[in-house]
Amino acid sequence: MSQSACLRVLLAKISIVIDHRSRRPASIKAHSFSSLPSDTTHIARSLLAIFTRRPFTPDDPQLADLAPSLSTRVVESVLHELKSWKIALKFFTWASNQNGYAHNCYTYNAMACMLSRARQNAALRALAVQAVDTRCKMTPGALGYFIRCLGSVGMVEEANVMFDKVKQLGLCVPNSYSYNCLLEVIAKSDAIELAEMRLKEMRDLGWDLDKYTLTSVLQIYCNSLKLDVALKIFDEMYGRGWVDPHVCSVLLLPFSKCGEVDQAFELVESMEGRNLRLNEKTFCVLIHGFVRASRLDRALQLFDKLRKSGISPDIALYDVLIEGLCKNNDLEDAFKLYLDMSEYGIVPDVNLLNKLTSYFSEEGELTQLLKEIPKDVDTAAKTLVCNSVLSFYVKNGEVVKAYHLLRGMMGHCSVDDLNVNQLLKTGERFYPDTTSFTIVINGLLKDGQTETSLSLFNEMVRIGCRRTVLLYNNLISNLCDLNRLEEANELLQEMKDAGFEPTEFTCNCIYGCLCRREDVLGALNCVKEMRLHGQEPWIKHSTQLIKQLCDHGRVLEGCEFLKNMVTEGFLPDIVAYSAALNGLIKIRAVDQALELFRGLCARGCQPDVVAYNILINGLCKAKRVPEAHDMLNEMVRNGLVPSVVTYNLLIDGWCKTNTVDQAMLCLSRMYEVETKPNVISYTSLIDGLCNARKPDDALTLWNDMLSKGCAPNRITYMALIHGLCKCDRLNEALEYLRQIQEKEMKPDTFVYASLLRALLSDQNLSAALEMLKDLVKEGKFPCSQDRNYPIFKNAIIQMSQDAVTSSTIRDLVEAGSIPPSIVLNSGTETELNPGASESLS
Repeated sequence: MSQSACLRVLLAKISIVIDHRSRRPASIKAHSFSSLPSDTTHIARSLLAIFTRRPFTPDDPQLADLAPSLSTRVVESVLHELKSWKIALKFFTWASNQNGYAHNCYTYNAMACMLSRARQNAALRALAVQAVDTRCKMTPGALGYFIRCLGSVGMVEEANVMFDKVKQLGLCVPNSYSYNCLLEVIAKSDAIELAEMRLKEMRDLGWDLDKYTLTSVLQIYCNSLKLDVALKIFDEMYGRGWVDPHVCSVLLLPFSKCGEVDQAFELVESMEGRNLRLNEKTFCVLIHGFVRASRLDRALQLFDKLRKSGISPDIALYDVLIEGLCKNNDLEDAFKLYLDMSEYGIVPDVNLLNKLTSYFSEEGELTQLLKEIPKDVDTAAKTLVCNSVLSFYVKNGEVVKAYHLLRGMMGHCSVDDLNVNQLLKTGERFYPDTTSFTIVINGLLKDGQTETSLSLFNEMVRIGCRRTVLLYNNLISNLCDLNRLEEANELLQEMKDAGFEPTEFTCNCIYGCLCRREDVLGALNCVKEMRLHGQEPWIKHSTQLIKQLCDHGRVLEGCEFLKNMVTEGFLPDIVAYSAALNGLIKIRAVDQALELFRGLCARGCQPDVVAYNILINGLCKAKRVPEAHDMLNEMVRNGLVPSVVTYNLLIDGWCKTNTVDQAMLCLSRMYEVETKPNVISYTSLIDGLCNARKPDDALTLWNDMLSKGCAPNRITYMALIHGLCKCDRLNEALEYLRQIQEKEMKPDTFVYASLLRALLSDQNLSAALEMLKDLVKEGKFPCSQDRNYPIFKNAIIQMSQDAVTSSTIRDLVEAGSIPPSIVLNSGTETELNPGASESLS
């Protein structure tokens, strides 16, 4: 060791001896002036009186008289007598500013103690800085005390900074106690490197690591979950005989917290093998932790160890175990534990009974529980027992039983349940409370028994039972759900008359009912009323009203309602606006939709992808596709990701305006932004390419779709077949017809109409006839109102005039498969039916 290091150690040891011999504590604990010399006692009492006087006057002339007599003992004593940290700090600051006076380490510690207990971190931090800045000399014990005050409020960094500055400035030579206090503070964090640095300092200074040092180090490694290192430290402490119940607790709790239940339990058993006892607190914390980790097996084993160790469990421990067993559906074990309480002289409270009944589902279990209720429970407890039974019945769907029990409690009828009856017939009359009514009324409401609920609600007043906002709200909500708005409003007025302030929930029940009724004026008046009380109308109701108005053709009313909502200071969300936009698009009011959209953007409402899609759809339908494309670009600029629906709308729009090249560019953009096209994308493009007389491109796209794993649906097949027919690619169209039939997809009539027209155009009457026969056989011949009917009519007339196919057409007519009117009106009736002229003559 260097000479300077030896000197530091020597000085530290001397300071310990001096500190020990002076018997001066780090901070005076006595809360009186008895320890002061008689000539200074009156000074302390006078200062105390002045600073606690209301109002305090800083210019009190008596303070100026007392200032010259100030001493650190007087200041420390006064600080300990003051109850308010604010007054104490005011006094401390006043004393700091007096000429000829300087605080010492004991006055600083007294002030630090008050601030830490009051958890005034900012003031405590400033005090630590002041102590260093004023170059206050400190004993090792006083330094340790101040450091612990900082640590008690979690100011680990501040404690370390102060410790180093005090050393650097030579204000104190810390000893092992000072370092132990610092390590104790560091132990509240997981700063392993800092702790190891301080340990090295201690060793370099020649201080031995004692029990308190290693306890703090153990805590630090446990906090950091370095449990393997923590076990080694624990073994070292055990080897030195330093393990006590607190040390055991320090080691065990982290294992429980991080879910290492089995390892924690093994440690408990290992400690038992070493004759180490756990204290009651450790047992309780571990059991709670095991239950939280859903390890009831280990929790019950530990509970058994606790009882065998002679520690009597309290009701809180039974409570957590019983609840854990109930949640785990181990109801039989939970009940056994409940009965076990009496062996230890613990009277089961009614709250625990209430908890048990909430899990039980069999009435026999309930009866057994009720038998265990102490006979001498008071009236309030009896009511609570009955409430438990009411909850049991409601939870298990026996609302009628709950209703009759409540009426029995009110004295209106006898109670069938013998156990409850015993409670009621104790000779002492007791009534249901608000909770009793709440349980049953809510159960009846859920069961659809609104009238009975209202009747019970009225009974509450008769027996003097206080109603609650919750009950009013539940009844009003139920009436509104049943569209009984007038009764709900009456109950709302009654609620106000009773002195209850309607909540936001109450008003939104009424508002929701008005919206469902499409009562625009009533809804708006309700919104105005809510605004006056600082309440918010729920967006879901506003959105529902707008949707319903738009669905029923009242789009302009919906838009006006939105405008009025904004006027009242409520900005509806984008869902409500989207409903209005969709309504405007449906009535082809695209420009009004755009105006509404720009207005909501100007008010700070951020449109979503759905809102943009609605507008893009409207613009495309109005054949304003370039504007729709601009909308897509605007979406991207605003940070939105266009959906596949967005691109599909644009592709369809470009195709329907005969701009298929732009539609293909849109498909390319989808590939670029990694938006996967779906079958709708390909169907629109295939139809568009065929309309543009580009069947080869359509077939190429068809193959591309198949290669990307996108299976064509019935509509895709129909679009391709219809398109190929228009492009005079009949053979390929027939091949795809065969494929769609093999897949058991049923083409619409227009597909067959296109094929028939193509076959006849190709003079392939035989094939056209076979297709017609198949259609007749499947019952797909169109009616006269079908827009494809003229095509079929012309095909039949053409085939009836051909020598090869005419006879088959005649047979179909005679069989009633083809309407006779088709051929009768064609001028070929004589040829088809030779007897027709005779009958007409």
